[in-house]
Amino acid sequence: MNAGELSVYLRLDDFILSLTLQAPYEWGWQMHPMWGSGWVIGMMIMMALFWSAIIVAVILGMRWFVGQRKNSPIDSAMIILRERFARGEIEKDEFETKKRELT
Repeated sequence: MNAGELSVYLRLDDFILSLTLQAPYEWGWQMHPMWGSGWVIGMMIMMALFWSAIIVAVILGMRWFVGQRKNSPIDSAMIILRERFARGEIEKDEFETKKRELT
């Protein structure tokens, strides 16, 4: 291959590369052009709302679960015992005995 043929091949190669390459990087060091469209801000707001809903659901679920444990049968029995003592149905010594049994 002589110098003339090599020159033709190099020019042909440059021409083919110029056809296949994409447009130059136009926005340089600026932000990505999709940021200007507004849909990205909407997506960020929706993501914040989604995670807020998840966090609120977890907190409410935990509060409900803890609230279920407060109404145990021992507490209701103690309430009934106090009511009976307040009405005068049982004496103080019987109240104290039953109270010790419940706790």
